[in-house]
Amino acid sequence: MAEAPPLRIVHCFRSPIGGIFRHVRDLAEQHSAAGHQVGILCDSSTGGAHEDRLFEQIMPYLSLGVTRFPIGRSVGLKDMAALAEAYKLIKELQPDILHGHGAKGGVIARLIGSLLRVRRYRVARLYSPHGGSLHFASRSLSGQGVFAAERILERMTESISFVCDYERRTYEAKIGKPRCAATRVYNGISERDFARIPVRPDGVDFAYIGMLRDLKGPDVFINAFAEAERLVGRPLSGLIIGDGPDLENYRRMVEQKGLGRRIDFRPAMPITHAFGYSDIIVVPSRAEAMPYIVLEALAAEKTVIASRVGGIPEILGSDSEALIEPGRADLFGATMAKALTDPDWAKRTMPGPEVFHSRFSAVVMARELEALYRAQLARI
Repeated sequence: MAEAPPLRIVHCFRSPIGGIFRHVRDLAEQHSAAGHQVGILCDSSTGGAHEDRLFEQIMPYLSLGVTRFPIGRSVGLKDMAALAEAYKLIKELQPDILHGHGAKGGVIARLIGSLLRVRRYRVARLYSPHGGSLHFASRSLSGQGVFAAERILERMTESISFVCDYERRTYEAKIGKPRCAATRVYNGISERDFARIPVRPDGVDFAYIGMLRDLKGPDVFINAFAEAERLVGRPLSGLIIGDGPDLENYRRMVEQKGLGRRIDFRPAMPITHAFGYSDIIVVPSRAEAMPYIVLEALAAEKTVIASRVGGIPEILGSDSEALIEPGRADLFGATMAKALTDPDWAKRTMPGPEVFHSRFSAVVMARELEALYRAQLARI
């Protein structure tokens, strides 16, 4: 049997930060190693020095290069100019696969892919929501508009690839059962991530790592820290690592609570460096899809305390003591105190390493997505 030819894969997404960017980087590395040609199209107005370093690291895996131009967060007239620019750039790359990630990436990949199909290009259009539009409230006017657009875009989609069962259930509840093919492929992390990262000498009791915006819950972390300190009965230490629009608000909050000497701040850094600061990682998000921070922390043999949102129960186990109702700083604080003072708590609570690896490896993720790409391309 002849060997299947390599694919030309272009990933489209808006902002090169957070979990979507991590997802695409892992796929690019795995698929490039398998002989495929991979490229990225994303926004040029977001990201900073940290993201620039990440782009440098993955450039060897991007034979189709990185194309960046302004893509706004909100829908507006400027989107027409962005789509025109995207069409011209993607047409030159001649992809077999256009995989859109997040709401804006999904629009770009599917609209541009459909325009190419009109011109008789053979290209498969894939979409992964990664939360994105699913965060809108069902009863809001904006949500209804977004969900109606998602329904229309299904007609321009070969397959939707959900990153967890929760995301699929949410899509079906808010938008409806997909009228195109749909599957679930869990996020996965690379083999080099499966190794314990010890705590450095200046490490702290608890760390928050992520975007500094209310959706991710840094305020919950601060309040929970104060509660854990009260329960333990002695001063504790914490660290907030990340960048974002609400940084100054959280700095003021820490000072107002008298925690300025016990909770410090650090800018975004490579995750392996961040994990060196603590063995207990707190993920107090108010909403998530399938957050990489939980996968990465468990692979680094960290203790994770997280909100019961999104696909996190699929990682930690639906009955895990480490799952807390979102926004409940009092319950987060109590669990943080228990994790710090009970030496056997993490061993009892965290998932087993073998089962975790078999479900959340980037090798498995990339293999399943390649099979999906080929199956959908074969139907065109």
